Formats: sequence, C-alpha cells, structure tokens
Amino acid sequence: MDLSEPQESEIRRHGAHEASGARSSDAKVRGGFTLVELLVVIAIIAILAALLFPAFTGVQDQAKRTQAKNDIAQIVTAVNAFHTEYGQYPCDAQTGNDGADFFADDDNSNNTLFDILRGDPANGNVQTYNPKAIAFFQPTIAKDLTNPRSGIGGNGRLYDPWGSCYRVRMDNNYSGAVENPYSGNAGFNPIRLGVIVWSIGKDLDGAKTATGGGDKKTGTNNDDVISWQ
Repeated sequence: MDLSEPQESEIRRHGAHEASGARSSDAKVRGGFTLVELLVVIAIIAILAALLFPAFTGVQDQAKRTQAKNDIAQIVTAVNAFHTEYGQYPCDAQTGNDGADFFADDDNSNNTLFDILRGDPANGNVQTYNPKAIAFFQPTIAKDLTNPRSGIGGNGRLYDPWGSCYRVRMDNNYSGAVENPYSGNAGFNPIRLGVIVWSIGKDLDGAKTATGGGDKKTGTNNDDVISWQ
C-alpha cells in the first residue's frame, strides 16, 4: 500500500521513538543493582557466612587433632626406638614407684627430652644419653619461637597445634608400666607401656600433673588427645 509522505514520516518517527525507548530501558537494566537488591545480597552472604563458619572451625579443629595424633605417634615411636638402640629411656633411671616415673610438661625443667631424641649436638645432654647423636625424631621448628605452636619452641620443648607442650611419661623405674594421668575412662592404671604421650587439647587445660587428672570424658579433659587409646 502506498503511503503519503507525511504518513511515512510519522511511521519513521514512531519507530525511532520505540527504538529509543527500548535502548533507554536496556540502559536502566544494565545500570546495576538497586539499594534494596544490594541489601538482600549482603544479607544472604552474611547468613551463609554464619552457617559456614562453625563448619570451617570444626574442620580446623579436626585437622589440629589429626596433627596432634600424628605428633604423639611419632614421639612414642622415637622413644621406643631410643630404648631399642640404647637399652634405656632418654633420661636417668629411678628406683621409686610408677608415680615417680619421668614426666615432662609445661611446668617442670624436663625440657631436654626432644633435644636428646633429635640428637641435637647443641645440648650437652645429648652426648650423655644419645652419644651416637641419632635423630630418632625430626619435628619441625615452630615459626614463632617465643609463642610456639606445632613445633619445637625456643626452650627445646615440643608444642602441639594449640600452643601447649606435649606431656610425656616414661617408665624410668623399668617396672613395665607407667601411671595413668587420668582417674577414669582412660584405660587401666597403671598402663602397661613404657611410654605414654598426650596433649591437653584446644582448651589448654586438663591433666597438667602426673596424677589426679580426672575423668577423661568430662570437663576440660574431654578434648585431650592421648596415645594409649
């Protein structure tokens, strides 16, 4: 159908107006989120973070427990290997009862044990107990020697992933047993082993002394990592 010039011009203007409107609408869509949309997105992210954080923390704690178990197993293996090599434990013998067996923790001076097991020539006791300077154990050195975690600290002690010393008890009266540091739910007392090792876990509390540590499954003892169970 033939159109007059005014009609054709009007159609062109109408089409141009529609095209311009479409471009304007597209530009609005591409312009970004509204404030409400941004707030909704932020709220969703916050909710997801709150849900995922406990799971992430749980994974971290489990990883530290696994590392502690591995460290403890290596310490036991190293002490037993030392005993096989030298026919004695890496400490002086004593003639008392099992309660007086060698015990190393945060609060005493038995901080040369790991130097001896490492065969560290810088420690004079190594020549006395480990004259062959055999490296029965090669733990990592802590990144921060003054506030150590997961490695040998500046004082020569070995620290667990939570920053507490590993507890070590050795049968240096050679009775064939060591005293259990817990009063319940941690096996028999005495324990028929030559060496036991444990970590007091995340709460940094628990069996800090050789005896009277309490029920293994209650209170601050519950998260302790032990070698004999």
